[in-house]
Amino acid sequence: MSVSWRPIAAAVFTALLAACGTTGGLRAPEGVAPGTDSRGQAVDGLTVGHRLLEAGEHDLALRAYYRAAAEQGVNADVLSAIGSTNLKLGRLGQAEQMLRRALELSPDFVPALNNLGVVLMEKGETGEARRVFQRAYALDSGNSDSIRENLRLAIARTENRVYDVKTEANFSLVRRGQGEYLLLSR
Repeated sequence: MSVSWRPIAAAVFTALLAACGTTGGLRAPEGVAPGTDSRGQAVDGLTVGHRLLEAGEHDLALRAYYRAAAEQGVNADVLSAIGSTNLKLGRLGQAEQMLRRALELSPDFVPALNNLGVVLMEKGETGEARRVFQRAYALDSGNSDSIRENLRLAIARTENRVYDVKTEANFSLVRRGQGEYLLLSR
């Protein structure tokens, strides 16, 4: 009994060629974006961002917030979330810009006010931070412990500004005529 290898080799060769060919891969059903579950709803980018932020994944949260902005439009919630995430990433300038834009759209949005106050405190602008925290505290009716604590800290920092005696001693005020004074440093 002689086995002919030609038909088997031809079948293997044809199978290998078919495996190498372009078949287009797996495709999602018509009208469904690739990578989504056709049976369920996509989760809102804002919700995903909040979950990622809680998990400490700040960069991924920022991407989710940008996706939310693309899907639902730029609104105070999205801008505030982007600003808050930039604050967590230490990007104070970007955080301030986004939070101020959020407040342009919704001037009484308490989370944006609180986070703007935090940014201003981080930048050393305690006077403005105090005013922002006071506004947030009033709008929130004093219900938030974190806003109350932030306001208390801002008040303490603005009231405890003490000038160093050495700094005051390095300057002298000299009268140079009627109503003219010159401040000299030593």
